[in-house]
Amino acid sequence: MEKSEADGPAIRVASAAGRWVVLTTVLGSSMAMLDSTVINVALPRIGDDLGTDLAALQWTVNAYMLTLAGLILLGGALGDRYGRRRVFVVGVIWFAAASLACGLAPNAPVLIAARALQGVGGALLTPGSLALIQASFHPDDRARAVGLWSGFGGVGAAVGPFLGGWLVDGPGWRWVFLLNLPLAAVCVPVALRHVPESRDPNAEGRFDVAGAALGALALALVTYALIGAPGEGASPAVIGSAVGGVLLGAAFVQLERRRAHPMLPPSVFASRQFTAVNVVTLCVYAALGGYFFLSAIQLQVVAGYSALGAGTALLPTTLLMLLFSAASGELGQRIGPRIPLTVGPLTAAAGMLLMLRVGPGSNSVTGYLTDVLPAVAVLGVGLVTVVAPLTATVLASVDTGRAGLASGINNAAARAAGLIAVAALPLLAGMGPEAYRDAGEFAATFRRAMPMCAGLLVLGALIAWATVRTPAPVDDTARPECAVHCGVTSPPLEPAPEAARPDTTG
Repeated sequence: MEKSEADGPAIRVASAAGRWVVLTTVLGSSMAMLDSTVINVALPRIGDDLGTDLAALQWTVNAYMLTLAGLILLGGALGDRYGRRRVFVVGVIWFAAASLACGLAPNAPVLIAARALQGVGGALLTPGSLALIQASFHPDDRARAVGLWSGFGGVGAAVGPFLGGWLVDGPGWRWVFLLNLPLAAVCVPVALRHVPESRDPNAEGRFDVAGAALGALALALVTYALIGAPGEGASPAVIGSAVGGVLLGAAFVQLERRRAHPMLPPSVFASRQFTAVNVVTLCVYAALGGYFFLSAIQLQVVAGYSALGAGTALLPTTLLMLLFSAASGELGQRIGPRIPLTVGPLTAAAGMLLMLRVGPGSNSVTGYLTDVLPAVAVLGVGLVTVVAPLTATVLASVDTGRAGLASGINNAAARAAGLIAVAALPLLAGMGPEAYRDAGEFAATFRRAMPMCAGLLVLGALIAWATVRTPAPVDDTARPECAVHCGVTSPPLEPAPEAARPDTTG
C-alpha cells in the first residue's frame, strides 16, 4: 500500500482508514510528548535513586534535546526520500528500545546515553506524525485531521505531568520511560497495517549528514562547557569544549553555505521576518526550557510537593493552552502577529516573576491558591497569547513551498534554545552540583534564575515589537504542509493546537 505525492491523497477523516491514520499519529507523537512533559517532575527522584549531582540531571534532559534538535531536519528528509511510514515506524521502534534502556539504566551515564538515543528516535518519528497526515488525507480534510491530532495530543500533554507524578510516587520513575513500550506495541502494527506509505518523488540530492553531525557536535561541546563549568571551573576541558563548540558552529555555517542541498539553507533567512521570528523563538523557548526544568525541582525540593503534587500544580498552564490556543491563533490572524508576539512574552514574564513567591509553605491549599496558581495561570495566559501566532508567523514569512522547512527550522531553534538554557541557567544562577539536595541553596539560586528567564521573554517581546509585521496572506490549502519535513513547535493554523511544548519540558 504505497503511493507517491503525484497520486494525490484521498483518505477522508470520517472513513475507517482515516481514523486509523489519526490513531497512529496520535500514538506515535504521544510517546515523545509524554516523555517531554513528565521528565522534569521525575528529576529529583532520579537524582536520589542514582546518587547523582545536578549536572547529571541537566544531561538527562539535554541529551534528548541535543540529538533531537541536531537530527530533526535530517529525519524529515529521510521520510520524504525513503517513505514516511517506514521512517515513522523505525522511529517508534527506536524510541521504544531507547525507552527500555532508560527504564533499566543502572546509573546516570547509561541513562544519559539512552536519553540521547531516545532523541534519535524522536527525530525520526516527530516529523513523521504530521507528515503522514499531510500525505494521506484529502486536502479538504487535512485541517480537520491536524485538529484531531493536536486535540488528542493536547489531552496527552495535559495528562502527562499528572501521570508522571503518579508514576514517580507510585511504581517509580523508571515507569515514566517503560510506559512507552505498550504504546509502541500498539502503534507499530496499526501503522504497518492501516497507514499508506508515501514519499516525495521529487526528493533528490545527498543527505546533509555532515551538516547534521557538525551542528549536533557544536551544541554538544557548548552544552558540556556550560554544564561542566560550575564543578570544574575554567579547566582545560571546559575551555576547550567551549572553543571547540564555537569553531564547529562556524564550520557548520560555512558548510551549509557551500553545499548544493544543505540541511539549513542560508537563503531561507533572506526573509527578515523569518529571521526575526526565529530570534523571538530562541528567547521564548530558552526562557521556557529553564523555567520548566527549575520550577518542578523548586516545587518538590523547596515547597515540599510530592512528584504527583508538583505535576498537578503545573497543570493549569497546559490546560489553558489546550482550551484557548485555537482562539489565540484566530485572533492573531485578525489583528496581526505583532501585538500577540509582544504581549504574550511580557505576560509570561510576569508569570515567571510570580513564581518567586513559591517557597516553604506553598504546598498547603492556601499556599497553592496564593503562590503557585497565580503564577502558572498568568504564565499560561502568556503562552496562549504567543505560541500559536508565533508558529503561524514563521510559516507565513516564507513561500508556501518552504513551509515544511520553515517549521522544521523553527522547531530545531526551539529545541536548541531549551537545551542551552538548561545548561546555562544553573551556571549563571550559581547553582552548585548538590544544589537540588539543599532547599535553602536551591531556593536562593531559583530566585536569581527566574528574573533571567523573565528577562529573556522581555527581550523577545522587544524584538517582536521592533521587527514583526503582518505578513502577506498565503494560500490556506498549503498550511498543513508545515509538518511535511519536521514536527511543529505548535500546530500551524488549524483548530485545537497542541497544548504544550515539547521541546519545552525536555
